[in-house]
Amino acid sequence: MGLIEKQIIEMVAAIEKLISTDPILAAHCRNITAIKGIGTLSFAVIAAETNGFALFKNVSSLVSYAGYDIVENQSGNHVGRTKISKKGNSRIRRILHMPALCAVRDDQPQFRDLFERVYQRTGKKMKGYVAVQKKLLVMAYHLWRRNEAYNPAFDKEIKIITPENSGATHDKIPEGNLH
Repeated sequence: MGLIEKQIIEMVAAIEKLISTDPILAAHCRNITAIKGIGTLSFAVIAAETNGFALFKNVSSLVSYAGYDIVENQSGNHVGRTKISKKGNSRIRRILHMPALCAVRDDQPQFRDLFERVYQRTGKKMKGYVAVQKKLLVMAYHLWRRNEAYNPAFDKEIKIITPENSGATHDKIPEGNLH
């Protein structure tokens, strides 16, 4: 084993030790690395480059910071193609490339469907992978903010029920309980 391989192993061990010593960071790591494709190193880079998502008030500012925001090439009557701006943090985009490939390859439905939809529309696989990268980043942001574990079987169509004593769901208010 060469010197570089030993140094890589030592750095990965140091990163894992740092994450395991902080209970809050370790909990976030468990939640986010439950996504197939995102490993400890990917989590560490995302957490370090975004400062634990502390400076972002919403998803759009995070997407813009990472350079995944969409820009359109236009001037006067000319309307060109849309593409990602790439003006943001290239380290985040670089670290999310392989997790996106793994998420599509492992046939996770929400990522595979997004990839297929973009690929069918554009005819370019890389645009599909970039869309999956953006979704992975947004998902990591929401898991971090809500302190929830990744649930691959999550169905956004299921209604979220409010506390039992209110007798309401988010889409229906019971009769007579209006203010």
